[in-house]
Amino acid sequence: MSRIGLAPIAVPSGVEIKINGQDVEVKGSKGTQTVVIPEPITVAVEDNEIKVSRPDDERKSRALHGLSRSLVNNAVVGVTEGYTIKMEIFGVGYRVQQKGKDLEFALGYSHPILIKAPEGITFAVDGATKLSVSGIDKQKVGQIAANIRRLRKDDPYKGKGIRYEGEQVRRKVGKTGK
Repeated sequence: MSRIGLAPIAVPSGVEIKINGQDVEVKGSKGTQTVVIPEPITVAVEDNEIKVSRPDDERKSRALHGLSRSLVNNAVVGVTEGYTIKMEIFGVGYRVQQKGKDLEFALGYSHPILIKAPEGITFAVDGATKLSVSGIDKQKVGQIAANIRRLRKDDPYKGKGIRYEGEQVRRKVGKTGK
């Protein structure tokens, strides 16, 4: 049984927490993020720690307890340190370049693909084959990185495509001739 929800969240200096009903607003040096906590769960700030508690031991309450604690912790880490996902592009002629705040990809299609930066997300391009997605919202950063990866998933035969930095792609052996 997981006990993630029972662990208190340490509030670093420079982080402000405001609780308004089921909304928890976390304000830090990198920005502000609001987390909506599901109904049976309660959040309290005591002695520079955030404590998430549940009213009973029902199955749904136990599940939401750990989830709520993780969401609040992700918000605290996001407004203090931020989140970054680094990606690499492999393939002849595959490249990325920054156009203002947006990214333009050349991935072997007949047209370039433009990805617009949503609010709170910043892109950084290092050379023509490396990029990073940064922001304070862990969910949004991960979703944008997944959307970029989906543009041209790694090919298991040739190894071409977009992948996360350090990701190992399982290679397959092609057909052998007669």
